[in-house]
Amino acid sequence: MNQQESNQIFRRNDCPWGKKAVKLLREKDIDFKDHIFASTTDEDAFKEKWDVETTPQIFLNNERIGGYTELADYFDIDTDDQNENREETSYIPVIAVFGIALLMALSTDTIMFSFMGYALCLLACLKLMDINSFVSGFKNYDLITQRLPFYGKVYPFAELIAGLGFLTPQYLHITGWVSLFVGIAGGISVFKAVYIDKTDLNCACVGGNSNVPLGTVSFTENAMMAIMGAWVLFV
Repeated sequence: MNQQESNQIFRRNDCPWGKKAVKLLREKDIDFKDHIFASTTDEDAFKEKWDVETTPQIFLNNERIGGYTELADYFDIDTDDQNENREETSYIPVIAVFGIALLMALSTDTIMFSFMGYALCLLACLKLMDINSFVSGFKNYDLITQRLPFYGKVYPFAELIAGLGFLTPQYLHITGWVSLFVGIAGGISVFKAVYIDKTDLNCACVGGNSNVPLGTVSFTENAMMAIMGAWVLFV
């Protein structure tokens, strides 16, 4: 068995603690194999096998060290405050998307519909730039994708169709139903993940590699889609 096979890390792609563990191992010039869970099912099976409640889990010399905190202790690195060890979050991508969408909309006659159309198209574009990364982050909290994995790849296209629909008045009826469904389904998923399960995840709303925290922004995005969809259909 080579050195890489005896040193391994098992983690989610979007987990900030997993990323910090990978960074620390590289800083210590440790040759290791990086295992990224393909699905929540794989992660749950791993947790059951090793009788652990959280990931990442790091193995050095075929011995399970534990998570990031235990790895830091192993190398005698101070971890006084876990919040200091979290990857820095940023709302800049969200501000950029909605700010640009608003500026574009202000130059049109239908500001409200144009704003929604431009914003959704920009958000869809960011997701489609790396759709696999988006799906990897999205499935951690989206209830439909967890049951029907293909929905994760359909979602950006549905969002793009909704965005284009708001910019094309003759298709507003179809746009309304798409927006209402996507908005309600997404809002329920975010609400459950953040306020019921109290998970600490990044939002995939501006792409899978962003550091935007899952929470108010994500819920607001879905609420806007649901409200605009209902407005088009019933008002």
